[in-house]
Amino acid sequence: MTDAAELRDRARELLAAHPPATTDSMDFLRARFDAGLAWVHYPEGLGGLGAARSLQTVVDTELEAAGAPGNDPRRIGIGLGMAAPTILQYGTQEQKERYLRPLWLGEEVWCQLFSEPGAGSDLAALATRAVRDDKGDWVVNGQKVWTSSAHSARWAILIARTDPDVPKHQGITYFICDMTDPGVEVRPLRQITGEAEFNEVFLTDVRIPDSRRLGGIGDGWRVAQTTLMNERVSIGGMRIPREGGMIGPVVKTWRERPDLRTHYAHQRLLTLWVEAEVARLTSERLRQQLVAGQPGPEGSGMKLAFARLNQEISGLGVELLGEEGLLYDDWTMRRPQLVDFTGREAGYRYLRSKGNSIEGGTSEILLNIVAERVLGLPAEPRTDKDVAWKDLAR
Repeated sequence: MTDAAELRDRARELLAAHPPATTDSMDFLRARFDAGLAWVHYPEGLGGLGAARSLQTVVDTELEAAGAPGNDPRRIGIGLGMAAPTILQYGTQEQKERYLRPLWLGEEVWCQLFSEPGAGSDLAALATRAVRDDKGDWVVNGQKVWTSSAHSARWAILIARTDPDVPKHQGITYFICDMTDPGVEVRPLRQITGEAEFNEVFLTDVRIPDSRRLGGIGDGWRVAQTTLMNERVSIGGMRIPREGGMIGPVVKTWRERPDLRTHYAHQRLLTLWVEAEVARLTSERLRQQLVAGQPGPEGSGMKLAFARLNQEISGLGVELLGEEGLLYDDWTMRRPQLVDFTGREAGYRYLRSKGNSIEGGTSEILLNIVAERVLGLPAEPRTDKDVAWKDLAR
């Protein structure tokens, strides 16, 4: 078994062979991946060494201390947090070898084609159709929505209905879609922030080879659960330092602007600071649990806390600043490559946080998951579980 000492030695050997100060950033990242130090718990040859997930911090600490370049996780978060673990679990060896290296390097950006306008929060009700032709390929038609990074993505993880004659959860298949293929159209969705980081995607007779299918035909819902569980952990279980995240800018304002302080604001800030710290420590425990296996429904609870706290903390930030909090630096329509939740002014943080309770699973759906799968409460009655998708009212 690879231990911490061996990983530390491997990291130092990498730094000696490719000094960060004189090595091109991409060359260093390629060497790191090939040395098995990208994600150490992945198999050898796929950026890892088959080591314990908990040992990744040993490598990261050593490389960060030496000033080694990173792969900009914020820009490629969907690939790292959602596509990669799904490909690792369900992909063929050829798929793993083709997609994981450029994904981790950031050479290829990924997006997620799950949500649809007509399905709402009931993802299993999706209507995008994939029909197999006489050559064995799949022809896909439909529309997806709220697709982050679709305007810069090369690949997408896609779920589509392949059998309308069975209940909605059974007739779904999971694919990898080339966003540069004919028939893929990406349109921006301008948000309340003025930007368009989200998109709607139209799929018209898009041909996907069967070699880009993940998992079995009709098994897409089970494969998608791996993606969704990892998504919620990646959103709600991010590693941040104390006073990191949304609470940081508000605390900074409090310390630097004593003229804005009130007793009421003090009490709210103390309460939210404690809640943010509890959430941070809980997410650390969640990451430690991941060492033992795949993420479970607990990630839904963390994502719930993430959304609520971001919205309450950003609201306090605006109130604390008074009239200044109403200022907004730039309403220019942009299509950003990444989202900076905390690097801009209070008005942006307040507006952007409104999406936190929708993206990555709506809070209402996540409350159901926590109630049923974490607390063991009785499930809601579902009259459509055994009804063929084609017979559902829409």
